[in-house]
Amino acid sequence: MKLNIEIDMSPEEARRLMGLPDVTALNARIVEELGKRVAQADPEIMMKAWMGGMEKFQSFLWDAASRVSKDPKPGK
Repeated sequence: MKLNIEIDMSPEEARRLMGLPDVTALNARIVEELGKRVAQADPEIMMKAWMGGMEKFQSFLWDAASRVSKDPKPGK
């Protein structure tokens, strides 16, 4: 037997139904603070930090691929 139940409600109504707290004010404060920090940040420093992480990730992928290609396949 298959039973489908469709409930038409807003996200606010669903939050209340599940008993979740209202974090709208907290979210607004966090977004405001992040906006201030991004506005004050040096774009060059941010890009270096992000690209450094990308280079490490790319190196990790290359190392993993080379290890896999060197290992003999199981069962052969």
